[in-house]
Amino acid sequence: MKDLFGNALLDYYNGNYPEDLITWTSISIEDVLPIAYLFRNYKQMPALEQKALHLSKGKLLDVGCGAGNHSLYLQNKGLDVTAIDHSKGAIEVCKKRGVIKTKQTSLLKFAETATKKYDTILLLMNGTGIFETLQNTPHYLDALKKLLNKNGQILIDSSDIKYMYKDDDGGYWLDMNANYYGELDYFLSYKNEDELPIKWLYLDFNTLHAACLASGLKCEMLSKGPHYNYLAKLSL
Repeated sequence: MKDLFGNALLDYYNGNYPEDLITWTSISIEDVLPIAYLFRNYKQMPALEQKALHLSKGKLLDVGCGAGNHSLYLQNKGLDVTAIDHSKGAIEVCKKRGVIKTKQTSLLKFAETATKKYDTILLLMNGTGIFETLQNTPHYLDALKKLLNKNGQILIDSSDIKYMYKDDDGGYWLDMNANYYGELDYFLSYKNEDELPIKWLYLDFNTLHAACLASGLKCEMLSKGPHYNYLAKLSL
């Protein structure tokens, strides 16, 4: 990976803000992702994110921390927060902004060598995205289980993107022979350079619920957002 995402975060933090990120998927056209949004404060966050932060407690792991918005907010509230992200640039920005505990790594690699467990694990901004595919989901859920304290919680959000397949007649043009409809190829461009595409997963709640049950996790709906999105709580 070229880490264009991390480069964009570093540029913005250092006051060099030439342009925004451009993103698109295998089923959607190009869209602008303002880098400033990736540095939002608590008041600028969507209600589902605010709810997740309000419910966070104990020793906390922020998975896919990005620029560290959630970690900083919770750290300033006195919580013991560890922030991880696969992006080198993102972790550099977190450190510069004052996040005390950081590590550049993926969730699966972190779980392999972890010696600590956490009371709250956060996966926000479509937290199921890192699962990549429905087939991979059990591996990620097992990793989360390994990292979770006995009475801990995993707070995760996602969206049911079935609406994107809706036709003019009110039906859906889903290919029943294809993979799960929430599996997308995600593309990103910055400064006229394209990142290598990644797999990105949107899970509807019922599918997440079924996957959790199969992995020995309880899955509860905490809140629904305004556009087919939701916040869920997973526990042992």
